[in-house]
Amino acid sequence: MAKKELQVSAIENGTVIDHIPADKLFDVINVLGLAKVENAMTLGINLKSTKLGRKAIIKIWDKFLEDDEVNKLALVAPSAKINIIRDYDVVEKKMVKVPEKVEGIVKCMNPKCITNHEKVRTKFAVVNASPIVLKCHYCEKLTDQNHMEMI
Repeated sequence: MAKKELQVSAIENGTVIDHIPADKLFDVINVLGLAKVENAMTLGINLKSTKLGRKAIIKIWDKFLEDDEVNKLALVAPSAKINIIRDYDVVEKKMVKVPEKVEGIVKCMNPKCITNHEKVRTKFAVVNASPIVLKCHYCEKLTDQNHMEMI
């Protein structure tokens, strides 16, 4: 019987974002601003996954995601799972869930929308969670997952 071992080393305290589709790793890094974070991180890409085929994983030492960060994550990687680690143990598991409303995260794709001309915070209703489709509160333009641009 083969010994099961971790493909990426364990962390003492922090957050593990698992089940990220491999092609979405850099989108997650960008949307969460992880390139600017000084915490130690481990990134794994193209790891074997029975559900996704290939997946990515991010382990961030001593960082716990805020609600708005979880919402951003849900928009680019709705299949992701979050594990909160304390003293090397998983103390909480969270499924990422696409929120019903999205505010101040995504840019409206309509060049004529007020949010693209004045200092107005973007607001969208989520009209479909999989695949994600957002409807602008102001101009009612629909934006799908492939055309989302984060602010």
